[in-house]
Amino acid sequence: MFAFPPSRFGALWSSLALSFVLGATGAILLLASNPHGGEHLKEMLAGQILWVDANRMPAYALVCALILTPWMLWRERLGRIGFYALFACAVTFSVQLVGLYLVFTSLVVPGLATYYVTRARLSKAYTVAALGYALGLGASLWLDLPSGPVIVWVMLIVALPCAAVFRKIGP
Repeated sequence: MFAFPPSRFGALWSSLALSFVLGATGAILLLASNPHGGEHLKEMLAGQILWVDANRMPAYALVCALILTPWMLWRERLGRIGFYALFACAVTFSVQLVGLYLVFTSLVVPGLATYYVTRARLSKAYTVAALGYALGLGASLWLDLPSGPVIVWVMLIVALPCAAVFRKIGP
């Protein structure tokens, strides 16, 4: 069995992997007695990014504002516990909106792609994510495949050469 070395990265990766497994298996348990449980599980994991109800967008914007406002106004006073509480709310809300795979990929892949970047890292990570989403949606439309899984694969395909370039360029 593969074990991560006792490091900050290993602990973080193990926590993320465990969260994924707990979320996926918890969803299976919650939907076990539902006759349409398989379809609901697919929606929760892969998401329905193209079918988000436009009438609910103002409510989604309000929830995002309620999460971002404390972070922007009281970032220093919230500390780690406040950050993680807001982060948990944002992740829970996002998973319900676009699915677990897209949320997990959006959190991990841009950060890994820009791991060796020290200047303007955040803007480069946003660029990797935006390219992954835009090209993924285009590929999904062109190939007539589900958008969530295609975006996940395309974001990784975008991130790999970016990571190689960023590593070669250095900090």
